[in-house]
Amino acid sequence: MEPVIIWGMPLLTITGLAKSFGPNDIFSGVTASISHRARIALVGPNGVGKTTLLRILLGLEEPSAGDVQRSRGLQIDYLPQEAGLDSDSTLWEEGLHAVGDLLEMQAELTRLEGLMGQPDQAEATLEAYGRLQARFEHRGGYTYETRIKQTLTGLGFLPQDFQRPVSQLSGGQRTRALLARLLLSDPDLLLLDEPTNHLDIAAVEWLENYLHDWDGAVLVVSHDRYFMDQVAQTVWEMTPAFELYHGNYSAYLAQRSERYARQLEEYQAQTEFIEKEEEYIRRNIAGQNTRQAQGRRKRLERLLEDSRLTPPIQQRRLRLDLQTTQRSGDLVLRTENLSVGYADEGRPLFRVPDLILRRGECAALIGPNGAGKTTFLKTILNQIPPYEGEATLGASLQIGYFAQAHEGLHPELDLVEEIQTVAPRMLPGETREYLAKFLFRGDDVFKKVEVLSGGERGRLALAKLALSGANLLLLDEPTNHLDLPAQEVLQSILADFRGTILLVSHDRFLIDAMATQIWDVDPQVATLRVFEGSYSEYKAAQASEAAPLGRTPGTSPLGKTPGTSPLGRTPGTSPLGRTPGTSPLGRTPGTSQAAPAGSAADGGKAAKSAPRERRRGPASNNAERRRLAQIQELEERIAALERQLAAISKQLENPPEDPGKVQHLGSEYVRIERQMDEMLNQWDEMMR
Repeated sequence: MEPVIIWGMPLLTITGLAKSFGPNDIFSGVTASISHRARIALVGPNGVGKTTLLRILLGLEEPSAGDVQRSRGLQIDYLPQEAGLDSDSTLWEEGLHAVGDLLEMQAELTRLEGLMGQPDQAEATLEAYGRLQARFEHRGGYTYETRIKQTLTGLGFLPQDFQRPVSQLSGGQRTRALLARLLLSDPDLLLLDEPTNHLDIAAVEWLENYLHDWDGAVLVVSHDRYFMDQVAQTVWEMTPAFELYHGNYSAYLAQRSERYARQLEEYQAQTEFIEKEEEYIRRNIAGQNTRQAQGRRKRLERLLEDSRLTPPIQQRRLRLDLQTTQRSGDLVLRTENLSVGYADEGRPLFRVPDLILRRGECAALIGPNGAGKTTFLKTILNQIPPYEGEATLGASLQIGYFAQAHEGLHPELDLVEEIQTVAPRMLPGETREYLAKFLFRGDDVFKKVEVLSGGERGRLALAKLALSGANLLLLDEPTNHLDLPAQEVLQSILADFRGTILLVSHDRFLIDAMATQIWDVDPQVATLRVFEGSYSEYKAAQASEAAPLGRTPGTSPLGKTPGTSPLGRTPGTSPLGRTPGTSPLGRTPGTSQAAPAGSAADGGKAAKSAPRERRRGPASNNAERRRLAQIQELEERIAALERQLAAISKQLENPPEDPGKVQHLGSEYVRIERQMDEMLNQWDEMMR
């Protein structure tokens, strides 16, 4: 039986929800609702109870007070933060399990088809078949295999992974497998706790597009600010007080600042009023105006009892200050014919165009997991020799290195001893006071490094980095494990840093705010591409350059009239007019992107890029960025189909002797051609 959910009514309503563990109140007073197609981000510092709230909404924990009302038949699915799929089935079989109801419908349709040949049952069978077929089609019964392929591929799995048992996957892959199954099960409400933890940028962007078009509701806990900017339409903040904000993450930041300023102004005005009233009462309670003073005292007592405002509270924040001890030379880094990798592997991880990084710039090094970004940093630091060529550091450099795995920390030391490894002259009291700036207070400073959480290790590594006096920062995933307030402070401090930064990160919000250059490692062509500008500008340029030049809007990428056959094209050419094998940006693999004047790729012959300060916020036109990204993805899929058609055409030039194989190739050509025509029509609609 189909779930009974009435459109227009909330899927879930929360009233006065509270949770305590013994005498400790985790949160209280949570009142809100989740409607159809809601896109909600749940934010707050670590330990405030966000995961506990999700578990209460799911029914896995009971609240200490309050109530949760769920619509009848509501299907809720949940992605825990560190959970993965535990199964002996293959990835593909797990995808089929997620659409089990469609498989049951398909089996029933097959059974009904067999009954249609019986005259006494034909009419009733045909009527039942029609109803079931309509439901089957509406639920996506004819496209579920395509959906499974797209979902697994979008989340970073390769076609050869589809038949692998889930039990053979890594922990991160199992988490992605669970996420794929949840998306394919198509629940009414999806609760996601840190869904981007094990995804690279390409997979996160795919997930953003998927959730944008999905019909269900989403409540997501995430430290990925850019992801929340793309997905969220509402923000729930727990501090542990509960407040609701409308808009995405950037809108939430602006509204939160405005609310704090307004509450502080109201509190200060009331405090000033109370002080004036108390002064009047003291001066006049025993004088000629005693009656007025007594009246004012009664009114003041009522105000203090019923309406006194409490001062607005700001969360404890990191107090981080990155100061350089000396000025570096203007030239910070230069590479020449550089290839990155290990000599014993026989080939490099990727080749690097000749780069120049100048003082005051911030280069963001991005790319998929395992592409070699950390290896690149270690090559620059001379910890690993170049595979080929050379990387030369400039003069007067004091380097601060933030390692992703915090290898520079000593597990056997406590926090005070760890700080003294870089500041041996700092007295114990000064060290404790310094650590308090990084939220280590009381007996926390005597913990051993080996027992610290990921977030605590990150804060300790930042504390050491701040004492280094570095003028060149090499930062490898500095926001990993940091909560949102700590990320915001780190971004603010880095924006004011007077030195040079080379940033390796999946944090697109930080990249977009900081980067003056984007260095993108593409493992498919084993090349690092260079772009001068912010991350938003880079994504817009990718979409723009992937689109063919000189077309009239409304024409297809092939220059044909929408709906006509693509057979008039030369096999082997792409829908963008590129030779198959060239990159989506129109460049031959292995070459650097044609950078604008003044880029690192042209040796910086023209003026340098604009300073970081003008790029502290992400681009505001999120809808247009999503559209451009969807167009780019569609064109890449069309190009892939073109390559398949070219391969089949080549086979048909020298057809196999088996007629059955020839017939199969012909059918496959027609199927791919039909699929490509559908995508061309989609492309045409998006370009209008």
